[in-house]
Amino acid sequence: MARSTSWLGRILRAVLWLLLLWVLASVFSVLLLRWVNPPYSAFMAETQIDAWLRRDSSYVLRHSWVDLTRISPNLPLAVVASEDQKFPEHWGFDVAAIEKAYALNQYSHRVRGASTISQQVAKNLFLWSGRSYFRKGLEAYFTLLIEGCWPKRRILEIYLNIAEFGYGTYGAEAAAQRFFHKNAAHLSRGDAATLAAVLPNPQRFSAAAPSRYVQQRRDWILRQMQALGGPNMLDEIDAYPNSSH
Repeated sequence: MARSTSWLGRILRAVLWLLLLWVLASVFSVLLLRWVNPPYSAFMAETQIDAWLRRDSSYVLRHSWVDLTRISPNLPLAVVASEDQKFPEHWGFDVAAIEKAYALNQYSHRVRGASTISQQVAKNLFLWSGRSYFRKGLEAYFTLLIEGCWPKRRILEIYLNIAEFGYGTYGAEAAAQRFFHKNAAHLSRGDAATLAAVLPNPQRFSAAAPSRYVQQRRDWILRQMQALGGPNMLDEIDAYPNSSH
């Protein structure tokens, strides 16, 4: 009995040490990425592996990092207007949107999400796709780390560089080159709104040949961009107390 208790204690201590090391590694990784640009994301890796397993020869990874200063201010404005209008002021979670989504999902077979831009960065950069409670818990953990360690501008910068805008097309520069044959710095309001419109399902919707739904969503995003005050919204982000550290 004593021997089994001793082994159980050793296993428990080993698990606790591994957990502590994982926490330290995750904190270090998030801190490092405040200054170091990630060359790849977990979601890119997952999609690439899936394409290999399916022997999908059509899959081509398109990704090229550009700093936020080299992205037209129309695009960050468009994704905030489309995905997360409370982005400048929240700490990673839009509680009202989560409660609304939960209420709607009780009576609908179609699951509605309420992920903020910060949550999407946490998921796409560090985790995998799926809807398990375990993954959502990790997503919440990384979201808090990101919000605590990065300025809002850095969150936007990484989001705009790893978001999928089309099958195998990640980031503002690759999307601008592929769909509009121009640099990300030269994206017009219409270009930016179109890219933001496909974000809910970039493998189904096309920025190059937008469907009627994408066009309607683009027009709605353009109205929201105007309502948010135009590109000056980026300057206003720095006025919020949690926008810089």
